[in-house]
Amino acid sequence: MIKNNEVIRIAIAESSVIIRSGLSVALKRLPSLKVQSVELGSIEALNDCLRSQPIDILIVSPNFGNYFDVLRFKESPIGKGISVIALVSTFIDASVLSKYDDSISVYDDLEVISNKISRLQNIESDDDSDSQEALSQREKEIVVCVVKGMTNKEIAEQLYLSIHTVITHRRNISKKLQIHSAAGLTIYAIVNKLVEIGEVKGI
Repeated sequence: MIKNNEVIRIAIAESSVIIRSGLSVALKRLPSLKVQSVELGSIEALNDCLRSQPIDILIVSPNFGNYFDVLRFKESPIGKGISVIALVSTFIDASVLSKYDDSISVYDDLEVISNKISRLQNIESDDDSDSQEALSQREKEIVVCVVKGMTNKEIAEQLYLSIHTVITHRRNISKKLQIHSAAGLTIYAIVNKLVEIGEVKGI
């Protein structure tokens, strides 16, 4: 477990310079995480990087170098102790993704990426409250939208997110709260003063 003020060293292995550089910029903007990233455009560059410097997380396209053999990498001496996240920019079969520690989509927002990295690194929060059960600000906004009767598409447009990201947030909300219905979320939102009763659709 590391504290949230320590630097997380992340290697990004992706042949597309636009995706690679874009993710590198995004990682530097992650809330409450200090990230030092290195961009790698070839298998040779990846091998050189891993031999010359310690890496905590490898974010790699499953198509990197035509095909990245994640199981072989994890069993190799060079890959020991490194968490491996799949960088998904096109359709990837679920059986391939299951071999990775986690996956990041190019449609994920900063909060989703930050949560996945924190979970993999077992980041110790400075907050004494149970952060696993507490909803983030973005998740609270989505709960409010749901209880107002908005569709995923409407929520995405309102909050400037992709529909994929909205669905991911809703899944995380259900997991955290163990609430799987709009009615249950409505009660939660009212009890926790996220909405006024008059704002709730149908009441």
